[in-house]
Amino acid sequence: MNGLPARDLEIKAAENRKQMHQSVEELRLHLKERFDVTKNTREHLGIACTMAALVSFSLGYAFTGIFVD
Repeated sequence: MNGLPARDLEIKAAENRKQMHQSVEELRLHLKERFDVTKNTREHLGIACTMAALVSFSLGYAFTGIFVD
């Protein structure tokens, strides 16, 4: 082995686990904030309305094209 006592290795492992837990928690909070649908819709309301209008217009036009000669 490298000559480190078992107690020092246990302390180092505990510190590493704590740091890893904090990093995962930060990542989880960042992803939750990043993919929040309500917040993103509020920030990009114009784009969301435009896309919804284009999709509904296209579907309506295609649907009516089925029945009209």
